[in-house]
Amino acid sequence: MATRNRTVGSLALELLAKSREASLCAIRVFNDPHVSFKSETFIVLMIIAWTYLMHAHYRRRGIEYRYYELTGKKRKFDRTKHGAYKYWELERCLNDKASPIDKDTANNIRFLIGLRHEIEHQMTRSLDNYLSGRYQACALNYNDYVKKLFGKRYGLDAHLTYSIQFVELMADQLNGPSPIATIPERLRAYVAEYDAGLDHDSYNSPRYSYRLLFKKKMVNRPGQADRVVEFIDPKSEIAKSIDKEYWVKKEIERTKYLPSRVVQEVRKAGFTKFRVQPDHVDMWKAEDAKNPAKGFGAQVEGAWYWYDTWIQRCVELCAAAGEKYR
Repeated sequence: MATRNRTVGSLALELLAKSREASLCAIRVFNDPHVSFKSETFIVLMIIAWTYLMHAHYRRRGIEYRYYELTGKKRKFDRTKHGAYKYWELERCLNDKASPIDKDTANNIRFLIGLRHEIEHQMTRSLDNYLSGRYQACALNYNDYVKKLFGKRYGLDAHLTYSIQFVELMADQLNGPSPIATIPERLRAYVAEYDAGLDHDSYNSPRYSYRLLFKKKMVNRPGQADRVVEFIDPKSEIAKSIDKEYWVKKEIERTKYLPSRVVQEVRKAGFTKFRVQPDHVDMWKAEDAKNPAKGFGAQVEGAWYWYDTWIQRCVELCAAAGEKYR
């Protein structure tokens, strides 16, 4: 029997088909009420989906995505012990100069890759709600790029719609205990340290974490359309009124700072050598500063924010260290 010769285009489309199937499986599993192993399964399948998507893109562009070494002018390809080629993993695909993925989307993917390593073989059910904004961003980013790279007909839009929600939408859930209480400390530390390495704009990018503010809406008259989610122009009068309500509720809260902003404030106090890594991280760990009883900060939407009292404490510790941070 003759060996089948696959063209560049046919293999790229085969990779794309596998990529789309993996992404649809990831979303289906996450939305399935009978599945309790959601985060772990979603992350693994979305990493597979992104990997195949990148391979399909590189294949179509004629970019070599197999590992090899140059021996003179000849390529010697790396192989497994059974003779298969070794292909680039997802992070290597993202690091290549030919990668089409924007910075914030890459930040989201790299976060999930790191999270996969942290939660491997461990049940961490509370992550489903704790990091849902990052999972949502991952899915939206994937759909955006599959259409950008291969055309709108390959988008997932036609296959998916809004899923019915029961989590954290009812009053008793909103007023109840936060899911963070059951998140292992090592995972909270990973999230905090990863976020600390991002600048303000990157952290707040919807491509890194997709965050929505929900407001309950009543229809004005029978027969009026009533979607579960409606998107409105942020500059419209209704959006301005929602913002006012939101900030009225939040105005009594203390000012909160991400780690990068804490470092900026400490540097303003004259400690110009103070850095997020390792100085700030070592400092809050040594002080057990994320212990809620100490009142130095709070967890908000999956990220740790610091209060002014922590900035003051950092300044005191820097001053006590002599010239180390000056």
